[in-house]
Amino acid sequence: MKASELKKGMIIKHGNDFFMCIDMEHRTPGNLRAIYQATLKNILTGKMLNQRYSPSDTVEKADLESKKVQYMYRDHSGFNFMDNSTYENLTLSDDLVGSAKDYMKENLEVELLYYEHNPIAIELPVSVALKITESAPGAKGDTSGKATKPAKLETGLTINVPLFIDEGETVLIDTRTGDYLGRA
Repeated sequence: MKASELKKGMIIKHGNDFFMCIDMEHRTPGNLRAIYQATLKNILTGKMLNQRYSPSDTVEKADLESKKVQYMYRDHSGFNFMDNSTYENLTLSDDLVGSAKDYMKENLEVELLYYEHNPIAIELPVSVALKITESAPGAKGDTSGKATKPAKLETGLTINVPLFIDEGETVLIDTRTGDYLGRA
């Protein structure tokens, strides 16, 4: 497919790795030819890559199979999932789960991406509801703009939340950015 057809959220094969397109921008700098500036995220390692394409360049769209699975629990062997269609249990290593572990809560349904019948990545829902386990009381004072405080979630992830959010509340978190979205 042509580089001009690349959109946000698409998964492509670049070299021997798989990358998700995080951002795509069309640029025409001055008198020069148009280029496409893509921000790509390596699915396996999470590293970011800025790549420039001319309109005539081609990219290889990844042919991935997707299955709905449910996260069950974590033990010494890794993260355990159940395939929703066959009820088969799968165990994935910490490396494969990667940064998704910060949002994994029991019974969470996720998409497991397969390439040639091997799992390569987990696709989380856009937002997840997680409970706050630790948070300092919000101190009112001289604040201009949005005042936030750190809060620790049930998965161990620490995020910034508004001062009015208390310990024990359930909040929505954006899994793409790790930002607070609101109360659940």
